[in-house]
Amino acid sequence: MQARRYDPIDPITFQQLAQKRKDIYQQLLLLRSQRNALSKAAASHQRKSTSSSTSAQALASNTRERSIQQAQVLKASIKQHEQDLEQVESQLLAQSLMIPNTIHSQVPRGDEPVILQEIHGTSKNDSFEPLDHVTLNQRLGFMDMEQASRIAGSSFYYLQGGGAYLELALIQYAMDKAVKRGYLGILTPDIVRTSLANACGFQPRRGESQQMYNVNTDNTDGLCLTGTAEIPLAGKFLDRIIPQVDLPQRCVGFGHAFRMEAGGRGVETKGLYRVHQFSKVELFAVTTPDQSEDMLEEFKTLQQDIFTELGLTFRILDMPAQELGASAHRKYDMEAWLPGRKKWGEISSTSNCTDYQARRLSIRYRPTHPTSDNTLFCHTLNGTAMAVPRVIIAILETFQQPDGSVTIPEVLRKWIPGQPTHLTPS
Repeated sequence: MQARRYDPIDPITFQQLAQKRKDIYQQLLLLRSQRNALSKAAASHQRKSTSSSTSAQALASNTRERSIQQAQVLKASIKQHEQDLEQVESQLLAQSLMIPNTIHSQVPRGDEPVILQEIHGTSKNDSFEPLDHVTLNQRLGFMDMEQASRIAGSSFYYLQGGGAYLELALIQYAMDKAVKRGYLGILTPDIVRTSLANACGFQPRRGESQQMYNVNTDNTDGLCLTGTAEIPLAGKFLDRIIPQVDLPQRCVGFGHAFRMEAGGRGVETKGLYRVHQFSKVELFAVTTPDQSEDMLEEFKTLQQDIFTELGLTFRILDMPAQELGASAHRKYDMEAWLPGRKKWGEISSTSNCTDYQARRLSIRYRPTHPTSDNTLFCHTLNGTAMAVPRVIIAILETFQQPDGSVTIPEVLRKWIPGQPTHLTPS
């Protein structure tokens, strides 16, 4: 099943590189051993040359000189081998960081996801032909993509009026739901070190171009805009050792996601479905290995509760191997039915990354009753509590009314100024 997953490295080339590293290292050990032997021999001949007869001194001195000359030749060879080893190890490390995580035994086989559950919402728009959110915008004026394209380029947007209030309400609602269940609320940086993003497993898949926006600075480590709050949330635990009694640790973070490639063609490039920047509420947890599978189910349950309370029609998918990102051991997606688009659209996902990120970020825990190891690697998990633009699409298309208004889900109304029940045409 691992063969079905995209792996950006050639295993044969990787094996050859690993063997080359081993050969150079063994040669280097041999050369160092020979140099040490010559150094000891030169020292021995030095002692003999000071305590022997004149003829013996001359012989010892000549032997010592030969040993020194041979040691100098070995020194140059050792330096070259050290440089070769450093280069090969750098290549090997770069290749190693691109190897994806292992795959859970229950991940679906084949090319298609398995539908675990389908939840039907509260919409009642089957008595008329529903409009897509781009057409609805002509009536409601909740976004301005034309002016945004002039100041930032295509696939950027202004949210305004009801659209702006919907975004703020969705963020507040998702944060509130998670915090009430014991999650620590965090506002994350939108700029991180590129090395952190790479350590979290964010590399382009086959056929994809670079997804991350790089930030040009004098910083030698490099900076980039975050593609998801998962990255800075993982970085919050960088190089930490956590007592086992303090695990699991649950976080809910709000940040902005930046994606260079909006992707897709036709309808997916219109409106809010695929954009270069969007707001996102992210779940993140650090656990022991024994806790991570239960935490994945906890994330899924919380996400399901959020979308059920919003009244959406959605389904939960167990994703196949080729749909797993580099860090994911297992992944669930949630797709909402979008009546205006007449298709399902992804609104959320959640992944168990096991120790894949923790090893790269050195996130460890100290067992309460250690055996042989004083510290062990944690497991990390992530999940989308609210991908704001897509949920806005789902709300607008699901709860539109024949008169062009849109019913606002009841759970959001308290977060909107004036607590209106509907978005109405301007």
